[in-house]
Amino acid sequence: MGKNLIQQARGKGGPTYRAPSFKYKAKVSYPQNAVEGEIIDFIKCRGHSSPLAKIKYDSGEESFVIAAEGVKVGDVVKLGNKAELSTANTLFLKDIPVGTSVFNIESQPGDGGKFVRSGGCFAKVMSKKDTEIVIMLPSKKQKIFHPKCRATIGVTAGSGRKDKPFMKAGRKYHYMKARNKLYPRVCGISMNAVDHPHGTSRSSKKGHPTIAPRNAPPGRKVGKIRPRRTGMKR
Repeated sequence: MGKNLIQQARGKGGPTYRAPSFKYKAKVSYPQNAVEGEIIDFIKCRGHSSPLAKIKYDSGEESFVIAAEGVKVGDVVKLGNKAELSTANTLFLKDIPVGTSVFNIESQPGDGGKFVRSGGCFAKVMSKKDTEIVIMLPSKKQKIFHPKCRATIGVTAGSGRKDKPFMKAGRKYHYMKARNKLYPRVCGISMNAVDHPHGTSRSSKKGHPTIAPRNAPPGRKVGKIRPRRTGMKR
Protein backbone atom coordinates (compact mmCIF):
# COMPACT_ATOMS: atom_id res chain seq x y z
CA MET A 1 0.00 0.00 0.00
CA GLY A 2 1.42 3.39 -0.97
CA LYS A 3 1.49 6.62 0.94
CA ASN A 4 1.44 10.35 0.27
CA LEU A 5 4.52 11.66 -1.49
CA ILE A 6 6.55 14.62 -0.27
CA GLN A 7 5.31 16.62 -3.24
CA GLN A 8 1.72 15.98 -2.14
CA ALA A 9 2.38 17.07 1.45
CA ARG A 10 3.42 20.60 0.52
CA GLY A 11 0.73 23.16 1.19
CA LYS A 12 -1.31 20.78 3.36
CA GLY A 13 -0.67 22.86 6.48
CA GLY A 14 1.62 20.44 8.34
CA PRO A 15 4.33 21.66 10.73
CA THR A 16 7.12 20.89 8.23
CA TYR A 17 6.09 23.73 5.96
CA ARG A 18 4.42 26.13 8.39
CA ALA A 19 6.42 29.33 8.91
CA PRO A 20 7.18 29.96 12.64
CA SER A 21 5.94 33.55 12.36
CA PHE A 22 5.12 33.70 16.08
CA LYS A 23 8.88 33.63 16.72
CA TYR A 24 9.66 36.52 14.38
CA LYS A 25 10.77 39.64 16.24
CA ALA A 26 9.72 42.39 13.86
CA LYS A 27 8.04 43.23 10.58
CA VAL A 28 10.00 45.20 8.01
CA SER A 29 8.24 48.21 6.49
CA TYR A 30 8.82 51.77 5.35
CA PRO A 31 7.13 54.55 7.36
CA GLN A 32 4.47 56.56 5.56
CA ASN A 33 4.98 60.11 6.84
CA ALA A 34 8.52 60.23 8.25
CA VAL A 35 11.28 62.19 6.50
CA GLU A 36 14.35 61.51 8.66
CA GLY A 37 15.35 59.05 11.36
CA GLU A 38 18.25 57.75 13.44
CA ILE A 39 19.42 54.16 13.79
CA ILE A 40 19.21 53.25 17.47
CA ASP A 41 19.72 49.47 17.45
CA PHE A 42 20.26 46.31 15.40
CA ILE A 43 18.48 42.99 15.96
CA LYS A 44 18.64 39.49 14.46
CA CYS A 45 15.31 38.01 13.41
CA ARG A 46 15.09 34.36 12.38
CA GLY A 47 12.64 35.34 9.66
CA HIS A 48 15.27 37.42 7.86
CA SER A 49 18.73 36.48 6.66
CA SER A 50 19.99 40.05 7.11
CA PRO A 51 20.12 42.10 10.34
CA LEU A 52 17.31 44.56 11.00
CA ALA A 53 17.92 48.18 11.95
CA LYS A 54 15.60 49.82 14.46
CA ILE A 55 15.02 53.45 13.47
CA LYS A 56 13.39 56.26 15.42
CA TYR A 57 11.94 58.87 13.07
CA ASP A 58 11.33 62.57 13.47
CA SER A 59 7.58 61.92 13.47
CA GLY A 60 7.95 59.95 16.72
CA GLU A 61 7.28 56.51 15.28
CA GLU A 62 9.70 53.60 15.33
CA SER A 63 10.04 50.86 12.76
CA PHE A 64 12.42 48.16 11.59
CA VAL A 65 14.06 48.19 8.18
CA ILE A 66 16.56 45.88 6.52
CA ALA A 67 20.03 47.17 7.36
CA ALA A 68 22.32 48.34 4.60
CA GLU A 69 25.97 47.30 4.38
CA GLY A 70 28.20 49.71 6.29
CA VAL A 71 25.70 51.49 8.55
CA LYS A 72 26.09 51.78 12.34
CA VAL A 73 24.18 52.95 15.39
CA GLY A 74 23.78 56.71 15.35
CA ASP A 75 23.66 57.10 11.57
CA VAL A 76 20.91 59.30 10.18
CA VAL A 77 18.78 57.98 7.31
CA LYS A 78 16.43 59.99 5.15
CA LEU A 79 13.35 59.15 3.11
CA GLY A 80 11.40 60.76 0.31
CA ASN A 81 12.02 63.33 -2.40
CA LYS A 82 14.54 65.38 -0.40
CA ALA A 83 16.80 62.47 0.54
CA GLU A 84 20.33 62.44 -0.85
CA LEU A 85 21.65 59.61 -3.00
CA SER A 86 23.67 57.88 -0.28
CA THR A 87 23.76 54.47 1.38
CA ALA A 88 20.74 53.50 3.52
CA ASN A 89 18.58 56.39 2.27
CA THR A 90 15.19 55.51 0.79
CA LEU A 91 14.05 57.18 -2.43
CA PHE A 92 11.41 56.76 -5.09
CA LEU A 93 12.60 54.76 -8.07
CA LYS A 94 11.96 57.73 -10.36
CA ASP A 95 14.59 59.71 -8.39
CA ILE A 96 17.31 57.01 -8.48
CA PRO A 97 19.86 57.26 -11.33
CA VAL A 98 20.48 54.41 -13.75
CA GLY A 99 23.16 51.99 -12.54
CA THR A 100 22.53 52.51 -8.82
CA SER A 101 22.44 49.48 -6.50
CA VAL A 102 19.20 49.20 -4.49
CA PHE A 103 17.42 46.69 -2.25
CA ASN A 104 14.08 46.19 -0.46
CA ILE A 105 12.07 47.34 -3.49
CA GLU A 106 8.34 47.87 -3.20
CA SER A 107 6.12 45.81 -5.49
CA GLN A 108 3.31 48.37 -5.28
CA PRO A 109 3.69 51.94 -3.98
CA GLY A 110 3.37 51.93 -0.20
CA ASP A 111 3.56 48.19 0.52
CA GLY A 112 6.81 48.46 2.52
CA GLY A 113 9.15 46.47 0.28
CA LYS A 114 8.88 42.98 -1.23
CA PHE A 115 11.91 42.36 -3.48
CA VAL A 116 15.68 41.93 -2.84
CA ARG A 117 15.68 41.48 0.95
CA SER A 118 18.14 38.60 1.53
CA GLY A 119 21.53 39.22 3.09
CA GLY A 120 24.16 40.42 0.60
CA CYS A 121 21.72 40.94 -2.29
CA PHE A 122 21.22 44.01 -4.44
CA ALA A 123 19.50 44.99 -7.65
CA LYS A 124 20.43 47.57 -10.31
CA VAL A 125 18.37 50.23 -12.02
CA MET A 126 18.68 49.49 -15.74
CA SER A 127 16.47 52.05 -17.50
CA LYS A 128 13.87 54.69 -16.71
CA LYS A 129 10.73 55.96 -18.43
CA ASP A 130 7.92 58.21 -17.32
CA THR A 131 5.60 55.29 -16.57
CA GLU A 132 7.97 52.43 -15.71
CA ILE A 133 11.36 51.64 -14.19
CA VAL A 134 13.29 48.54 -15.33
CA ILE A 135 15.36 46.87 -12.62
CA MET A 136 17.64 43.86 -12.89
CA LEU A 137 17.11 41.57 -9.91
CA PRO A 138 19.87 39.39 -8.36
CA SER A 139 18.68 36.50 -10.55
CA LYS A 140 19.58 38.63 -13.63
CA LYS A 141 15.90 38.79 -14.49
CA GLN A 142 14.61 42.24 -15.42
CA LYS A 143 11.35 43.43 -13.89
CA ILE A 144 9.25 46.55 -14.43
CA PHE A 145 8.27 48.65 -11.40
CA HIS A 146 6.07 51.70 -10.85
CA PRO A 147 8.04 54.98 -10.60
CA LYS A 148 6.41 55.72 -7.21
CA CYS A 149 7.77 52.52 -5.64
CA ARG A 150 10.45 53.08 -3.01
CA ALA A 151 13.81 51.37 -2.60
CA THR A 152 16.85 51.71 -0.35
CA ILE A 153 20.24 52.68 -1.73
CA GLY A 154 23.13 50.24 -1.21
CA VAL A 155 23.60 46.54 -0.56
CA THR A 156 21.80 44.43 2.02
CA ALA A 157 23.89 43.72 5.12
CA GLY A 158 25.04 40.18 5.93
CA SER A 159 26.83 39.45 2.67
CA GLY A 160 29.27 36.95 4.20
CA ARG A 161 26.68 34.50 5.47
CA LYS A 162 27.31 32.04 2.63
CA ASP A 163 31.10 32.14 2.96
CA LYS A 164 31.22 30.08 6.15
CA PRO A 165 30.67 26.37 5.44
CA PHE A 166 28.29 24.29 7.53
CA MET A 167 30.99 21.58 7.97
CA LYS A 168 28.52 18.93 9.13
CA ALA A 169 24.96 17.87 8.52
CA GLY A 170 23.82 18.67 12.08
CA ARG A 171 24.37 22.40 11.66
CA LYS A 172 22.57 22.36 8.35
CA TYR A 173 19.68 20.52 10.01
CA HIS A 174 19.26 23.15 12.72
CA TYR A 175 19.61 25.97 10.20
CA MET A 176 16.81 24.56 8.06
CA LYS A 177 14.67 23.67 11.08
CA ALA A 178 14.74 27.29 12.27
CA ARG A 179 13.00 28.23 9.03
CA ASN A 180 10.80 25.11 8.76
CA LYS A 181 12.42 24.03 5.51
CA LEU A 182 12.48 20.47 4.25
CA TYR A 183 15.81 18.80 5.05
CA PRO A 184 17.40 16.59 3.93
CA ARG A 185 16.30 16.59 0.29
CA VAL A 186 16.47 13.03 -0.98
CA CYS A 187 16.53 12.30 -4.70
CA GLY A 188 13.68 10.23 -6.11
CA ILE A 189 15.79 7.33 -7.39
CA SER A 190 17.03 6.70 -3.84
CA MET A 191 13.48 6.07 -2.57
CA ASN A 192 11.30 3.01 -2.76
CA ALA A 193 8.75 2.59 -5.51
CA VAL A 194 5.87 3.39 -3.13
CA ASP A 195 7.42 6.70 -2.11
CA HIS A 196 8.25 8.30 -5.47
CA PRO A 197 7.52 7.78 -9.18
CA HIS A 198 11.28 7.44 -9.81
CA GLY A 199 11.88 5.15 -6.85
CA THR A 200 12.82 1.50 -7.22
CA SER A 201 15.44 -0.92 -5.97
CA ARG A 202 15.98 -2.31 -9.48
CA SER A 203 19.10 -0.24 -10.21
CA SER A 204 18.74 3.49 -10.74
CA LYS A 205 16.86 3.45 -14.05
CA LYS A 206 13.60 5.30 -14.33
CA GLY A 207 11.01 3.25 -16.16
CA HIS A 208 9.53 6.25 -17.97
CA PRO A 209 10.59 9.70 -19.22
CA THR A 210 11.57 12.17 -16.51
CA ILE A 211 9.64 15.02 -18.17
CA ALA A 212 6.32 15.21 -16.36
CA PRO A 213 3.13 16.23 -18.18
CA ARG A 214 2.20 19.87 -17.79
CA ASN A 215 -1.20 19.00 -16.30
CA ALA A 216 0.11 16.26 -13.98
CA PRO A 217 -1.15 16.14 -10.36
CA PRO A 218 1.21 17.15 -7.51
CA GLY A 219 2.37 13.59 -6.85
CA ARG A 220 3.19 13.01 -10.49
CA LYS A 221 4.85 16.38 -11.14
CA VAL A 222 8.40 15.16 -10.61
CA GLY A 223 11.55 15.35 -12.68
CA LYS A 224 11.94 17.96 -15.41
CA ILE A 225 9.33 20.49 -16.42
CA ARG A 226 7.77 19.87 -19.81
CA PRO A 227 8.99 22.48 -22.32
CA ARG A 228 6.49 24.62 -24.19
CA ARG A 229 7.94 23.55 -27.52
CA THR A 230 10.75 21.39 -28.91
CA GLY A 231 12.75 21.26 -32.09
CA MET A 232 14.31 23.96 -34.21
CA LYS A 233 12.29 27.14 -34.44
CA ARG A 234 11.32 27.74 -38.08
